[in-house]
Amino acid sequence: MGSLFRSETMCLAQLFLQSGTAYECLSALGEKGLVQFRDLNQNVSSFQRKFVGEVKRCEELERILAYLVQEINRADIPLPEGETSPPAPPLKQVLEMQEQLQKLEAELREVTKNKERLRKNLLELTEYTHVLRVSKAFVRRDVQFEPTYEEFPPLENDSLLDYSCMQRLGAKLGFVSGLINQGKAEAFGKTLWRACRGHSIVTHAELEGPLEDPETGEVIKWYVFLISFWGEQIGHKVKKICDCYHCHVYPYPNTAEERREIQEGLNTRIQDLYTVLHKTEDYLRQVLCKAAESVYSRVIQVKKMKAIYHMLNMCSFDVTNKCLIAEVWCPEADLHELRLALEEGSRESGASIPSFMNTIPTKETPPTLIRTNKFTEGFQNIVDAYGVGSYREVNPALFTIVTFPFLFAVMFGDLGHGFVMFLFALLLVLNEDHPRLSQSQEIVRMFFNGRYILLLMGLFSVYTGLIYNDCFSKSVNLFGSGWNVSAMYSSGHSAAEQRKVMLWNDSVVRHNRVLQLDPSVPGVFRGPYPLGIDPIWNLATNRLTFLNSFKMKMSVILGIIHMTFGVILGIFNHLHFRKKFNIYLVSIPELLFMLCIFGYLVFMIVYKWLVYSAETSRVAPSILIEFINMFLFPASDTGGLYPGQEHVQRLLLVITALSVPVLFLGKPLFLLWLHRGRSCFGVSRSGYTLVRKDSEEEVSLLGSQDIEEGNNQMEDGCREVTCEEFNFGEILMTQVIHSIEYCLGCISNTASYLRLWALSLAHAQLSDVLWAMLMRVGLRVDTTYGVLLLLPVIALFAVLTIFILLIMEGLSAFLHAIRLHWVEFQNKFYVGAGTKFVPFSLRLLSSKFSDDMA
Repeated sequence: MGSLFRSETMCLAQLFLQSGTAYECLSALGEKGLVQFRDLNQNVSSFQRKFVGEVKRCEELERILAYLVQEINRADIPLPEGETSPPAPPLKQVLEMQEQLQKLEAELREVTKNKERLRKNLLELTEYTHVLRVSKAFVRRDVQFEPTYEEFPPLENDSLLDYSCMQRLGAKLGFVSGLINQGKAEAFGKTLWRACRGHSIVTHAELEGPLEDPETGEVIKWYVFLISFWGEQIGHKVKKICDCYHCHVYPYPNTAEERREIQEGLNTRIQDLYTVLHKTEDYLRQVLCKAAESVYSRVIQVKKMKAIYHMLNMCSFDVTNKCLIAEVWCPEADLHELRLALEEGSRESGASIPSFMNTIPTKETPPTLIRTNKFTEGFQNIVDAYGVGSYREVNPALFTIVTFPFLFAVMFGDLGHGFVMFLFALLLVLNEDHPRLSQSQEIVRMFFNGRYILLLMGLFSVYTGLIYNDCFSKSVNLFGSGWNVSAMYSSGHSAAEQRKVMLWNDSVVRHNRVLQLDPSVPGVFRGPYPLGIDPIWNLATNRLTFLNSFKMKMSVILGIIHMTFGVILGIFNHLHFRKKFNIYLVSIPELLFMLCIFGYLVFMIVYKWLVYSAETSRVAPSILIEFINMFLFPASDTGGLYPGQEHVQRLLLVITALSVPVLFLGKPLFLLWLHRGRSCFGVSRSGYTLVRKDSEEEVSLLGSQDIEEGNNQMEDGCREVTCEEFNFGEILMTQVIHSIEYCLGCISNTASYLRLWALSLAHAQLSDVLWAMLMRVGLRVDTTYGVLLLLPVIALFAVLTIFILLIMEGLSAFLHAIRLHWVEFQNKFYVGAGTKFVPFSLRLLSSKFSDDMA
């Protein structure tokens, strides 16, 4: 509990690591996660540090492993993840591991390159077979001509030169065949016609199915084309145009016999390529399967090794003693574990001279460490989102465990909705070891990380729902109402009682739509409901007026108690940091200012509840009027709540008025008196100081703190240092700003707690509207069709309840509860200007393997 109430005590330690044992020692420290390293080489570039070569080696290994993981994922081979995190590899195994990975990478690249080459050849041969098959229909043989030429079928619209004419002209007929992308076919034909001036003939046809492009791997639709031309000059133009349109050009056989021989050769080569490609893929899969068995441990080991060298680069090198010197922040409770880790690292390296450590004094502010578990982690995150606590400052998370879900429940008070939220959180808690939840999407992981917050929020909402007697906007009659309707009839009372009070009779009941129960009539009110609000209020027409008054006063009471508790926690900070003058000059005036005004308001609310009964309620004064009259001093006597009220209120106002100048000027004048009128005592302290040396207040307190510690040694030159650094104007301005903010904040913060009433009212009314629009309609339908209509109505009611009332309203209440803690509660005592303790822990790296695989 001490660790959760206040951050742990830290110390600055200096590690002396022998060069041969530094790697093993840091590996042992990283596995335990005990210390936070300080960078002793801040002025040295990252490329000039001692272990930059080793970091580059780790980056090269990471590149090789990333390539292996990529190839394994491409082959759809599962990547087994180990349950335990392997330790960093010993130095003697690093070169061996690097050699194995480089050899494996070279082999994989060679096999993959051969596979791609075989696959590309197979696709090209397949395309060639399609070209030969489709282009066969373009040309027909004619026996009257010479066998070295082929004739094109006549076209309807174009008059072409026949074969005999071309033969007489002595032109040489040529052919170009291949494949072209479907989207480029039309433009390709127009370009050929214009470039060749009609001295070429293009014939094309679409393939039945898409084929894969050997160059890009895309599966697209292709057109088979056959171009006939005459003349070598035209042939060069045709080939250049084919290259521009990225056509896959293949040689075209001139005779049927040549076409048949080529077709047979292609079929044989395709079968051989299929066989070789299949064997290559089998071998490649075997290599990848073997690599997948150890890739998890290799990835984690390389990450840990790289992290160790990064930490070693933060150490300074002592050339004289041939050792590395590191400075670390370590909790005092873990110093023994730190020594054991250094001994373990020295023993594993086999060094004759062990590494050791010693603590050193410092005046720097240590980082803040608050140990958490899976239950308190969520509440600590809420506090840290506002700001990490200053060193040894009171931690609000301990009290947030209770106050946060309670304030949420005040705004979300519903028995049914709270129970649904509790069941959802309980389901997450019971399945918290399921790996799919912790590795799910961001929204689901957010709910999972806050499962214990949701659990308490739902549980507290069930409690406040019982207090409000609200379950899905309906009251629950568990103990029977304390109100008796029959006692209002005149027949059950004597004549004297009938003359005193207004009773009912048959005529009154018959002619009045609204009847009022009078608690002053004997027998009407038989006592309060045992738990929460009486269910009869759910039927009353003035239900909203009654609940508004109740919840508004409750919000003010809870808010003032919460803020007063925050001011009291500030006293514990002043006691711990040995600033007792802050208790008398800051905390006590703040308490008097708040309690004399707003505490007195709470007193009036409770006093009126306890003193005035149903019989005297008509003469009870208004609290609002009495509170306003407290500041106006009315001339006429208003009666008041109790005798002597006017004198008590004037005394409270006098105390309030006196506390304001003390709050504004007390602390600055006291520090000025310390600075000018007291001797400057010694400032040498053992270890580090528990206060931050970043304000004028700390400078002026050096002497007074040493008085409290019994240190009376004089130190030369102290007065001159403090005179240069002390600035009364800055201290006065800071205190005035703080005091104005506090005095005005007491009013605005008290009004801010009325959001508890407003959101509770909004939630209750929204639940009532949802019930009236859906469930009441479904329940009022006759029995014939009511059952059929009720099922979809219940389903729609459940969906709207979850998304609107639970998620949207719950998120709204959650954000308002956070605001009440951050602004209204924590600013009374919590500075939140610290730095979080981030230990060097290798265990955190193991969880990143799954992210890298994605």
